[in-house]
Amino acid sequence: MKQKTTKSSGNVFVDLGFDAAEAVVLQMRSRLISDLRIYIEDNGLTQAQAAERFGISQSRVSDLVRGKWEKFSLEMLITLEARIGRKIRMELAA
Repeated sequence: MKQKTTKSSGNVFVDLGFDAAEAVVLQMRSRLISDLRIYIEDNGLTQAQAAERFGISQSRVSDLVRGKWEKFSLEMLITLEARIGRKIRMELAA
């Protein structure tokens, strides 16, 4: 059986039916969580060590590692990136 494919818009959340504004925020949160998880892994950190670096509880790091993105606001994720010395750049496109 031949399956129909649809070209992605470039934002999976738009493709899933979220409105454009919400999809942008969800995509940003998703990317930041992924980045923070990679940071933990690449640095060989335990959840306790990551919690200390991020300035949050170990249970919050557990939520992060398990991908529970709904528990983290965009603002909090940007704060966590800043706490490990990273800067977030935003690019606006028309």
